[in-house]
Amino acid sequence: MKTEQKFIQVFSSQLGSEELDQVRDCLERQWIGMGPKTAALESALAGHLGVDDFVLLNSGSNALHMAVHLLDIPVGSNAEIILPSYTWVACASAVMLCGLKPVFCDIDPKTMNLNAATVERVISPRSVAIMAVHYAGLPAPVAELARFGLPVIEDAAHAIDSRVGKQACGTIGNIGIFSFDSVKNLAMGEGGGLVARDSRQLQRARSLRLCGITKTGYEASWKQERWWEHEILEAFPKMSPSDLSAAVGLAQLSKLKAAQARRAEIWAHYQCELGGISWIQCPSDAPAGDRHSYFTYCVLVQNGRRDRLASYLLEKGIYTTLRFHPLHLSPLYRSGASLPATEELMDHALNLPLHPGLSDSDLVRIVEAVRKFPG
Repeated sequence: MKTEQKFIQVFSSQLGSEELDQVRDCLERQWIGMGPKTAALESALAGHLGVDDFVLLNSGSNALHMAVHLLDIPVGSNAEIILPSYTWVACASAVMLCGLKPVFCDIDPKTMNLNAATVERVISPRSVAIMAVHYAGLPAPVAELARFGLPVIEDAAHAIDSRVGKQACGTIGNIGIFSFDSVKNLAMGEGGGLVARDSRQLQRARSLRLCGITKTGYEASWKQERWWEHEILEAFPKMSPSDLSAAVGLAQLSKLKAAQARRAEIWAHYQCELGGISWIQCPSDAPAGDRHSYFTYCVLVQNGRRDRLASYLLEKGIYTTLRFHPLHLSPLYRSGASLPATEELMDHALNLPLHPGLSDSDLVRIVEAVRKFPG
């Protein structure tokens, strides 16, 4: 009897007994809303990133919304925030939901990140901030962007373990956001959070995440006098996390070092085995002294072969994808921009499987399939 090969996923989270133990503890305590697990994970993430405080939220998308809101840019001011077109839709949505205009810039095709040169082409007197995305976990040049004199929001959704020198990505600009959804390097099912250089913004974020209320139910449970009283500082959607998700996050953080080591092994294997194929351009490594998070492995497939390669790999039980679609081409934004490097990705970029659950035999199978692709 022929043995059916397993289907290789392009992204995957790795959950096990550690997560079960944390969630079981949460259920036995009868506390599943925002509470002690949330506080513990916030403290642990602050330590991991080397900052004083971290505010946990219910998604990375909402963290982006809150980050833009914290800049206090007046609605209706014709203000613009510059961001790469090659990113997740939540980046542009956060800008629009705050009544501002997203202005899309191109990327460096070698890094798939924006840089000072691509920002300079679109900056104007109406520009009030820059949103820098660390694509795949490769550090974007945030310090280089500071010369424009505008606040920088770092989208570090892919970059929980990325560093520029010894400084964690997400902590270099004014505000940094993180994502912990089901396929991220640290997976909580759903979750996100932010850090900020200004501690007052973090204090405000703690209130905003609970509809602008200044005191949580967890805090109220150990207050001694009139614990039911609170103030509402401003109207805002609820973005609070749950202890169930935070419990999973605590277990994931304890395993992050090992998971990252496996991701680095997979990345290095691809770089070695695929680097000699003439019609494939492999992604950039982090500069010496910096650290990559290896969230996804995105190649550029030349000579019109991308779609045929994706279909061929799918027939072999290997799933691939194009992670992002250029936002400036969406009718929603009516951008009209011409961004050649970004538009080229539409026909050439392809994300190959990369996650800690890949076995050595999976890697052999993927590389052999790419090499045997008839074109």
